Amino acid sequence: VQLVESGGGLVQAGGSLRLSCAASGSTFSLNTINIMGWYRQAPGKQRELVATITRGGGNTNYADSVKGRFTISRDNAKNTIYLQMNSLKPEDTAVYSCNARSTDFGLSSWGQGTQVTVSS
Repeated sequence: VQLVESGGGLVQAGGSLRLSCAASGSTFSLNTINIMGWYRQAPGKQRELVATITRGGGNTNYADSVKGRFTISRDNAKNTIYLQMNSLKPEDTAVYSCNARSTDFGLSSWGQGTQVTVSS
């Protein structure tokens, strides 16, 4: 599975950005994905989970630091997930990466990442 992120950029504090992650690959490999999500890594810090969403039921999970500000959504027909980020803070500055996992087959794919910079 190949993942391509888009939508990062520079925004002032309080602003919004929308990230997209499109998955491609064989029909079999795409159908094995049962959870996708966004992670981020700021300079000098470990990568952390931002939000995940299941393919089937659309169940979501968020890091406490983004609850109420970020919303993850999916379009299964397009094999794409989105991350709507509102009320951005300077501490949200990081490289945001998309992940797709198949828990049944133990597979995990990562995108190349997209930079999000929030200025104060």
